[in-house]
Order: sequence, then structure tokens, then C-alpha cells
Amino acid sequence: MFGRRACTVVGRETHGPYVVIEVHDPDGPAPAPGQFHMLAAVERWGGGEGERPFLPRAFSVLRARDGRLSFLFDDVGPGTNRLMELDREDEVWVTGPLGEGWRPTDRRPVLIGGGVGIAPLVALADTLDAPEVLLGFRDAHHAEAAATLGSDPNVALATDDGSAGHHGLVTDLLPEDLSDVELFACGPPAMLEAIRQLDVPAQLALESGMACGFGACFGCVTPLAEGGYARVCVDGPVFAAAELAEVPAH
Repeated sequence: MFGRRACTVVGRETHGPYVVIEVHDPDGPAPAPGQFHMLAAVERWGGGEGERPFLPRAFSVLRARDGRLSFLFDDVGPGTNRLMELDREDEVWVTGPLGEGWRPTDRRPVLIGGGVGIAPLVALADTLDAPEVLLGFRDAHHAEAAATLGSDPNVALATDDGSAGHHGLVTDLLPEDLSDVELFACGPPAMLEAIRQLDVPAQLALESGMACGFGACFGCVTPLAEGGYARVCVDGPVFAAAELAEVPAH
């Protein structure tokens, strides 16, 4: 049930430069928001001369409903390029759910996402009652991914070039009064590091390259405030901001 299984692609959508695929996974364990899966195409994945990559790739669950899982892809290399080619009836190797997800809080949640980092926040937003959501993107084309949240009036946008929403950093959109807030964030390391340095309770979902996804290779460690290291794949990917010494750049 937990191990690798072949799942059929049953849906495919595009949102600007991003692709969302939905796979049928009726026998897999239901993931908690913030958990991830290791994915690899069943066909043409390291199976012949010049075909890359050989290792699966880690992706947070965008949405889990009725035995189906959705994942958000951005074309950043041979692995994501191959996954973005998938269409209905293709098959994907799926391993998971893996890792530790978001933790409940009694404080007012504010969700902050940047780029593909919006994925675990969509899964979290599905479990909350109209949370405040702040999303940052490169430009209006990338900001089309905000549609994965639906037409929620509580979603505010920021773009680097000002072509959609606020012209500037997504952290500029934070409420002035954070006294009762807990921040839930996933996105570029610089964004997460800026949030970590705020004097506000926060949970950060870290992005890291992973070779195994279940703690065996120690390839995704991150430094802790009290010394030592944690493995993003099993101790995270979601950490309390206060636990971390820093959010390392990729």
C-alpha cells in the first residue's frame, strides 16, 4: 500500500507554464496536507540510451480527493520535463505518502506560497475555512497557477514584474497585525528564510532534492537551530521555523 505502485493518469491541465496531472490511486494511503510522493514515469524513464533521469522526483500533493492525487509540475530539468509530457492513460510510478505534513494550530492561519511552492498550500487550504492566502509569482503567466485554488476571494497575488497583483515580494502582503497569526509557507529559499526571521509562529515546507525520499541516503539534510541536522524527507518537509538554523539555498 505504501510502496511503489503504478498509477494511471486520469487528468491533465495547464496553468500558464505549469502542468497539473491527476492520477488514479485507489489503493494508496490518503496523504495529509504537506506530505509528498516520489514520482517517475513508467515508460521512458532512464530506460534507454540518453534517457534521464534514473531517480524518481519528489512532489508535494497538490490535492487528494476520492482516490485521486494531483501534482503540480514546472519544467526545470529532464525529470520534470518527462512528467509534464504525461497525458491520460499514461502510467506513473508513485511511492508515498512520505514525510511530515502541516500541523494543526489554534492561531489564525495565513498561507504564503511562491511558484510551485503553492502545491502543499492548496492541499492545506482544502481543509480550512476560507483561509487568507498570499501567492507570489514571476509574472502574470506564472500567476495563472493561482486558479488551482479556485475563485477564492481571500487569495492575494504579487508578481516580480507587477503584471498581476502587487508589484513586489509576496511577503509585502503580510497583514500588519500578526499577533494572532501562524504562517504556513512554501516557496523559494529566500522567501522562506525571510519568513523564518520574523518573530511570528510559522511552519515552513522545505524543497530539497531527494535521492530516496525515506531517510536512507542523507542527501537532503538541513541545519537545526540547536545544532545537528534533520532530514527533510522524514523529519519534514514541514518544520517549525524556530527549529531551523537557516533555510539553505538550493
